[in-house]
Amino acid sequence: MMLLCRPSQSLAQTYLLRPDRIFDGETTHEGWVVRVKGDKIEAVGSANSVAADGAEVVDLKGQTLVPGLIEGHSHLLLHPYNETPWDDQVLKEARSLRVARATVHAEKTLLAGFTTVRDLGTEGADYDDVGLKQAINQGIIPGPRMIVVTRALIATGSYGPKGFSTDIDVPQGAEEADGHDALIQAVRRQIGKGADAIKIYADYRWGLMAEARPTYTVDEIKLIVEVAKSSGRGVVAHASTAEGMRRAIVGGCETVEHGDAGTPEIFALMKQHGTALCPTLAAGDAVSQYRGWKKGQEPEPDRIKQKRVTFKQALDAGVTICAGGDVGVFSHGDNARELVMMVDYGMKPLDVLRSATSVNADVFHLANRGRLKAGLLADLVAVEGDPTKTIADLHRVKTVMKGGIFYKR
Repeated sequence: MMLLCRPSQSLAQTYLLRPDRIFDGETTHEGWVVRVKGDKIEAVGSANSVAADGAEVVDLKGQTLVPGLIEGHSHLLLHPYNETPWDDQVLKEARSLRVARATVHAEKTLLAGFTTVRDLGTEGADYDDVGLKQAINQGIIPGPRMIVVTRALIATGSYGPKGFSTDIDVPQGAEEADGHDALIQAVRRQIGKGADAIKIYADYRWGLMAEARPTYTVDEIKLIVEVAKSSGRGVVAHASTAEGMRRAIVGGCETVEHGDAGTPEIFALMKQHGTALCPTLAAGDAVSQYRGWKKGQEPEPDRIKQKRVTFKQALDAGVTICAGGDVGVFSHGDNARELVMMVDYGMKPLDVLRSATSVNADVFHLANRGRLKAGLLADLVAVEGDPTKTIADLHRVKTVMKGGIFYKR
């Protein structure tokens, strides 16, 4: 039976899932089973140690059961730039259109086995991620659990559609705020509107030269972090330059997104401060192809070669690696593309699986998911094959359960 995004049972249902093996978020176990009752995992262990009484047995022969995957960097309100450029999405697409499209993106993401997403900015769609999250939580539409940052914060003049007359003020794609009082108000406003975390752009391509340069000062970043932390929320930093990364790290940001121009010294600083890196390999790969690179037929562009170098430097420094592809730059539902590339760029499949489950859960403060363990949320995904050996098997999703409910079976 193939069931797509129609909950197939009441929350009180009990299941015993019997795959060939499980990956529990840390390691692999052959011949283990998982018992689910309601929306929680009731027991995990060897088949002879977990009772089947009163449970519907679900045979997952030839499959590996993993915790619901966690997408660390998504934009559900964007779609691939080769379909519509970013500027045109921000300036020419109605927000109602963008939200309608985002509901489809949410469903595709869930069916791809990603039961949680950290959605890092609405890109001009104000607080529409909050409504999308509410619609999913209320069962109005199928989709992953969402961590949202709403509008994100940018320094004045740094971020937004480029090439317009200086006489025109165009929508910026994020909220401009600078200096002590304005930054405090902006952080509090976004939290009040529903932000689970605060995102800043620590650097960007600004001015006529269009070169990436740092934006916020260290003191401004520390202020943002202090205000966010007082409400129990962390700060996420877009940063691609070494100096932008340095400021984000010493300023107290929990994760750095992209990190393209990191150096061994910067990655050592990340390790020292416990700052995690979300490398977004697939986004840079996609953008290079949109610009004309024929992947697999032509040599890798310098941008890609450099990314391989900096990613290896981060690994060598022992930096915590989050799994997040910047999905939206490329197609939603193809989220596993990032995980395949992480292996291609030097990580072991088992470490990539940890990144997409337990590591992301820990870094994002999600204590109730990311592992197969009694008492945690019953967010489970079964894939054909063994992704601990062949990471591309994550594209072969057969079963998706979120909160004890089958959305694909």
